Amino acid sequence: MADERWLDEAEDRAWRGYRRMFLLLNREVSRDLQQRSGLSEADYDVLSNLSEAAGTSIRLSELAAHMKWSKSRLSHHLTRMQQRGLITRREHTSDARGAVIVLTGEGLRTIQEAAPGHVASVRRHFIDLLTPEQIAAFADISWTVVDRLNEESPS
Repeated sequence: MADERWLDEAEDRAWRGYRRMFLLLNREVSRDLQQRSGLSEADYDVLSNLSEAAGTSIRLSELAAHMKWSKSRLSHHLTRMQQRGLITRREHTSDARGAVIVLTGEGLRTIQEAAPGHVASVRRHFIDLLTPEQIAAFADISWTVVDRLNEESPS
């Protein structure tokens, strides 16, 4: 324990502030998303990733890696989304073991309807509270940490 580097007051304030902000911000944005569109955060993440993918489709393994989910967890979630008509699955053309997840017309309509309210919530609870300089600093800080964590654990 003698080798531990404890957080100093400024570091502790930054860490605790981040943790509290993370919890409160996720709660508010998730609540808004659910109330406005009936989507969970996970639903929105899947739909937005599919809507941005070439051909509005992506391999299950690629989506799982991007979302940092296990293939099993994602597959279970996709089953529920498929039952709601938001996505479909098809076999990969060159790899019968691989599934391709495809955004349906209903899924596209759902994400297009949900996105404006989601962005408004993000603005209200986060973006509009900060100055342009704070936004730039936060982006730099966030991507520094993300890049380092991706180097340490790429998938």
